[in-house]
Amino acid sequence: MNLLNEHGWEIAISVFGLAALTVLALWFVFRRRPTAEELERARRLFLAQSGRLVDGMLLDIYEIESPPRSKKEPAQTLTMLLYSYHIGGVDYECSQDITGMSGIVDASQVRAGFPCSARYQPGNPQNSIVVAEEWSGLRMGLPAQHVYDNPDPST
Repeated sequence: MNLLNEHGWEIAISVFGLAALTVLALWFVFRRRPTAEELERARRLFLAQSGRLVDGMLLDIYEIESPPRSKKEPAQTLTMLLYSYHIGGVDYECSQDITGMSGIVDASQVRAGFPCSARYQPGNPQNSIVVAEEWSGLRMGLPAQHVYDNPDPST
């Protein structure tokens, strides 16, 4: 009896610690992990809320075939928006998947060669977007240039 009383607290703490580690390991193994779409939506939300703005240029809009994720799923066609921008003497050329945002942006209305605005992460400028759920950097046309009737406005 003396041995049980001496080490009773140590045994109870060890059992409790082992149970806590087991619960933590089970939670880590069986937790619900975010899907790729949820991660991309969170990235777009982060950049739309806290990204810096920079002027850019739409280069192209194209569709590519993605490989199937599993044998049961067919290959998916992705609509990609290719754009470029210039920050601190460095030119960046990026693409954004706009397949899931058909309600926000109409791919047939996007014109290559038009200016756009991009939002980027200040510490990681290659992390950028042109379109998000709450924000769009697409422009509908070229800015209008003011034309003076008199070419010399001082007279």
